Amino acid sequence: MTIGSWKFSGLQSRGWRGCVLALLSFCAGSLATARLMRVHEVRAESERVYELRIYHCLPGKLPAMEARFRDTTSKLLAKHDLNVVGYWTAEPDAPGWNDTFVFLLAHSSREDAKKNWDAMRADPGFQEVIRAEQHEPSLDKLDVTYLRPTDFSQMK
Repeated sequence: MTIGSWKFSGLQSRGWRGCVLALLSFCAGSLATARLMRVHEVRAESERVYELRIYHCLPGKLPAMEARFRDTTSKLLAKHDLNVVGYWTAEPDAPGWNDTFVFLLAHSSREDAKKNWDAMRADPGFQEVIRAEQHEPSLDKLDVTYLRPTDFSQMK
């Protein structure tokens, strides 16, 4: 169709091509930006680790271990940026877990964990805890495991 000197079929074709090209450019830019943002986000999360510590107490010494953590150790952990997620003891009917004290820490990286634990070990308050443990032992065995969250874990 022609009105005056304008051809509408040619104009519509060029107009659609321009819109499609602009839309494709926008989509490609959005996808590239989203992909880069996700890579950065995953990289930051992938360094996060959790530390599972299982203290196997000498028989009958679990209450002393709980008191030590309640009264002093938990405060020292917080002071040195050792972020405790929680503390647990087993239910009384859990065979093999009697006298077991468990806690979980969250670290931004293994390097931060090492740095914070080194600072805690050098703390005079923690040195007192060590001396008290040597004077009146409550710990039989300690298990430490570093854990990384899976990609489908809600806790990252």
